[in-house]
Amino acid sequence: MTEPTTGSNEAWGQRYAAAVMNTFGSPQRVLVRGEGAHVTDADRKEYTDLLAGIAVNCLGHAHPAVVAAVTEQISTLGHVSNFFATPAQISLAEELDSLVFPGTPAGSSKVFLANSGTEANEAALKIARRHGGTARPRVLALEHAFHGRTMGALALTHKAAYREPFEPLPGGVEFIPAGDVDALHAAMGPDVAALILEPIQGEAGVKPLPSGYIEAAREATAAAGALLIIDEVQTGMGRTGAWMAHHLLAPGVTPDVVTLAKGLGGGVPIGAAVATGEAAALLGPGQHGTTFGGNPVACAAALAVIATIREQGLLERTAALGERWATALAAVPGVTEVRGAGLLRGVGLAEGLPAAGEVAAELMERGFIVNAPRPDTLRLAPPLILSDADADDFTATLTDVLAEALRSRQADATTQEGAA
Repeated sequence: MTEPTTGSNEAWGQRYAAAVMNTFGSPQRVLVRGEGAHVTDADRKEYTDLLAGIAVNCLGHAHPAVVAAVTEQISTLGHVSNFFATPAQISLAEELDSLVFPGTPAGSSKVFLANSGTEANEAALKIARRHGGTARPRVLALEHAFHGRTMGALALTHKAAYREPFEPLPGGVEFIPAGDVDALHAAMGPDVAALILEPIQGEAGVKPLPSGYIEAAREATAAAGALLIIDEVQTGMGRTGAWMAHHLLAPGVTPDVVTLAKGLGGGVPIGAAVATGEAAALLGPGQHGTTFGGNPVACAAALAVIATIREQGLLERTAALGERWATALAAVPGVTEVRGAGLLRGVGLAEGLPAAGEVAAELMERGFIVNAPRPDTLRLAPPLILSDADADDFTATLTDVLAEALRSRQADATTQEGAA
């Protein structure tokens, strides 16, 4: 592994500021090494990684199966473009067809392989446009949705701060309240090409859609002749304790298109749009493409991830640890609720506590990496191999951090009362 032998977080941060576009702000740390669920920064401080690159490193860092698969593939064949196919590409497509749409006839589903979740959602949007044509110009998305930052995916993303600097965006997208079945029926009609949704809205604070909503969405889209697109970029590949979150939250629902990325490659960039039925045949030669999509190295990594999840029983492990951990976290004073499923959890913080970003910063000082998608929510999306001990250590540390914050706020209030 290439690792700097000299330099601190501060020194590398200065070089970052001088060389890298300021699209992400200043990096919190410069990380130089990882193993399992732990990473080390340039100051040689170790952290338990409970974010996993935002739900990406599902097998942790430097997992032997991924390292071996990538090493073998890159030493054999690294890139060929899509003028050619490779065994890894074909094998992965076959795996994804059966994982995403279990029980459907062989050959009824097809995969477009890309490099990211944003690209997967771009492909899904183009499928929707091919389905709709001029007769169905409308695409529905949910309020608080996040589907990516390229222009097409950004048009599907709700947050105004992300959208407004780049308007006008591709047209025809309308947002409806998440989880509101009446609003869904009111918006749906014969001029709708597709509805896209996340089973659990990650950037909204890890909020699952209400029970029954995905089923209602399938019924409404089918009745209107529209496609149902489910964005499993963050929630797929075992993250919730099932291969797909919609398998867990809405068993029996078969969408038309499912998008994947993040955990699919275990840290190697890859995305996929998987379509079934008529939607699988809507994109023809020349209508979509990517130079790097489906490259054999990324596909080999994804195949290793799938095999390891199966062989190590990580779906069951994720479900069991997720439930136990959520129960423990919900009992921490200052925690209002724990949302999500499996090892994708949003920890709600009570009023009167510091903002979640401040809490996350203090947790990092104490050796735990999390993030704050909302001012009142911490997001946990650790590797699926996380140990019980690491989960319990975090719970104990969060308990201490919130207790200290509450005591500090109470002391400040007492001081202010005395001064008055």
